[in-house]
Amino acid sequence: MAKKRCTAVVLAAGSGKRMNSSVAKQFLLLGGKPVLWYSLQAVEESAVIDDCILVTGADDIAFVRSEIVEKYGFHKVDRMIAGGNERYESVYRALCLMAEGGMTVPNEDGYVFVHDGARPFLTEKILEETYEAVCRYHACAAAVPVKDTIKIADEGGFAVQTPARSLVWAVQTPQVFDTQLIIHAYQKLFEQTNALRQGITDDAMVVETMLEIPVKLVKSSYQNIKITTPEDMRMAENLL
Repeated sequence: MAKKRCTAVVLAAGSGKRMNSSVAKQFLLLGGKPVLWYSLQAVEESAVIDDCILVTGADDIAFVRSEIVEKYGFHKVDRMIAGGNERYESVYRALCLMAEGGMTVPNEDGYVFVHDGARPFLTEKILEETYEAVCRYHACAAAVPVKDTIKIADEGGFAVQTPARSLVWAVQTPQVFDTQLIIHAYQKLFEQTNALRQGITDDAMVVETMLEIPVKLVKSSYQNIKITTPEDMRMAENLL
């Protein structure tokens, strides 16, 4: 079967609030390069990914274009767009660009890989295995089984339920979908009230909620961490 076109949507529009930093986490230096460099490098070198939409802050586009995309020669970055206030808004803007034919090469019948720019340890193995899964299941997400026992708490902070650890996974990115499936799911999401959208935390949840389509979890790597806090940055430096 011929390989279908794969577009990466790399999200880099976050702020530095939880990092206690005036610099957004995706621009902090890790091993002498911006955190965002690592995701884009994985995309650039991948045999799976054909092109990329890079979503960043409106005020950061010029900086990212000159100091990251052009400086390091990331030729697969086909479009750079401004993100929204929330993650789901940023993804929606990228999907609208695709739906409206805004890419140099259209991706109407392929796959979309949504990845956090603050996850620098994306590997070709993860990209290949999620590609294999999406070809079979139409919707999948990188994830790892949790190592800790998880408790469900009530509003007062008391444990009320302990799910079987064997069934609990920590979800990561990339999250990968048929192009038309994820576009349709997000179009339905934006027909809902703003209050309902506020509860959305990832793309898999959009597909599960809007289309009632199950999302296959693909075992990833525990090193595929998201940099959110100063502690994460120190862990990333150790991993590097």
